[in-house]
Amino acid sequence: MRACIDIGGTKVSVSLNDPARPLELLARRHEPTAHTGTSEAVALQCIRMVAEACAELRIDPAQVQQVGVAAPGPFVLCDGRIELATPNICGGLPGSHGRLPNDWGTAPLEAPLLRRFARVRIENDAVAALEAERRWGALQGASHCAYVTWSTGVGCGLCVDGRVLHGKQGNAGHLGHSFASDDAHAVCGCGNVGDIEALVGGYALERRLGAPAHALFARAGQGDAQALATVDELCRVMGRALHNITAVLDLERISLGGAVFLNNQTLLLPRLAAQLKSRLPSLTAGCELLPAGLGLRVGDFGAVALLD
Repeated sequence: MRACIDIGGTKVSVSLNDPARPLELLARRHEPTAHTGTSEAVALQCIRMVAEACAELRIDPAQVQQVGVAAPGPFVLCDGRIELATPNICGGLPGSHGRLPNDWGTAPLEAPLLRRFARVRIENDAVAALEAERRWGALQGASHCAYVTWSTGVGCGLCVDGRVLHGKQGNAGHLGHSFASDDAHAVCGCGNVGDIEALVGGYALERRLGAPAHALFARAGQGDAQALATVDELCRVMGRALHNITAVLDLERISLGGAVFLNNQTLLLPRLAAQLKSRLPSLTAGCELLPAGLGLRVGDFGAVALLD
């Protein structure tokens, strides 16, 4: 039995998995991501939740020695171990503006987990989701593809010529922190002004609109003209981001996930597809946009994929 952990800026999900049944998640549980206490609070939260899952199944926790962790970046390395420098988790980062109740510059993850588990594999959550989508979801059979999450933040996992891209610190694919605008009011938790996440990420939408994102999409779904105009602008920004990775990497397929997208895909998918296909078809023709085949469970299965 191995542990599967999906860490997000909003919540942490933990489950156990039998290698013989990779698509079966056992004793699954989730709770809000820890934002107080010491900088190891998130790692300690994960360890506690694994122990609780073991107790539910009446398994000795000592028997669970492998863990796959899908975590939001950016990552930094400290003594060769991964720590999170994640704007939606670390309140001590420049640009956080006191939004989070902690002063963490980074959140150690790999080192505390290795004190508990014999084998730990941590990947960016979008990279983990990419691997799961290539194995079991909408990207099966694709050698030139991406997984893009539109949720609390915006993330991306990339695969070119059948090779998943990682980068020097595991940060390849941070689409959300690429620049899209000079809008001085669009400030990301990372400190960037005018990046993709500051313009369309879930946290940013609530801050910029003064109301929860789901309220905007509900009004748009009811035909409200002003809400539809706002959704069109969000899709223009996100659509350009999808166009850019397609143009740079010559992609054949993009799987789209994350709560913002999946909860509003009927509204968003045709608009994003129109943005992608409206420019330079010699580069974008033949690139499919598809909802994540694993749906809202793609993060959980991403953690499973890291251990297979």
